Amino acid sequence: MTLKDTLRVMVVDDMSVSRALLTQALEEMGLWKFQTESAGQAALNKIVASPVHLVLADYNMPGMNGLQLLEAVRSNRQTQNVGFILVTGSPTKEMVDKGRALGLNNLVKKPFTTASLKASIEQVVGRL
Repeated sequence: MTLKDTLRVMVVDDMSVSRALLTQALEEMGLWKFQTESAGQAALNKIVASPVHLVLADYNMPGMNGLQLLEAVRSNRQTQNVGFILVTGSPTKEMVDKGRALGLNNLVKKPFTTASLKASIEQVVGRL
């Protein structure tokens, strides 16, 4: 089995269009084992119950933003080693610095292409 066949991904974004664009890009890469959530806390609950290999999370979400989700993922023993990519339209130096301090693996700027998302994912999990 290849990495493409086994890689489990959680897509977290409060906007349905953004979730659809992310999952469409994953499908174009040949990645089919993904789940989606529209809220950070719901995603965290699912990840803790059934860990994934990689989280793609929007930064700007109500309730729990992407960095808060990252912090929660890193502070849980079961999920602390999960790959985490933050997706945002307007990354700031402060956001990136805080993300790195929390253990962020990578960042994707919106709008993204399938190629740029794939490159970002490969930097975290290896060649697809």
